[in-house]
Amino acid sequence: MRKNWDLYFIDIAFQVAKRSTCLRRAVGAVIVKDKRIKGTGYNGSPAGLPHCLDEGCTMLEGHCIRCIHAEPNAILECTPDERRGGTLYCTDRPCPECQKLIITSGITKVVYAREYHSHTDWFALADNLEVVHMPKED
Repeated sequence: MRKNWDLYFIDIAFQVAKRSTCLRRAVGAVIVKDKRIKGTGYNGSPAGLPHCLDEGCTMLEGHCIRCIHAEPNAILECTPDERRGGTLYCTDRPCPECQKLIITSGITKVVYAREYHSHTDWFALADNLEVVHMPKED
């Protein structure tokens, strides 16, 4: 049976995650509009700086802060028109900081596979955003 579009793009997000340089968790994101990929991102260090793979994670309150998250990296690859009204597919539910960036970017749908629990859910406050949890099937 042929995969639906959401499963297809979630699978691509997991492939993108394989480029991650963080030792703690590999995350991938894909921004799609009109069934066309506009940008991809994975969690990794800023350009030209050492990666977790090379020097280990820099931890603060249980989180690696050496890396830029996958979602902002994907957003940075797109023009505002490319992401406005688009869908972000992500291996993991975005953290609160990434949620704010996604809302501001004009993305109108987020599909994610793995849960990430946090104390703040900015998505719940966004009127024009659809959020779909789609657990990955192996």
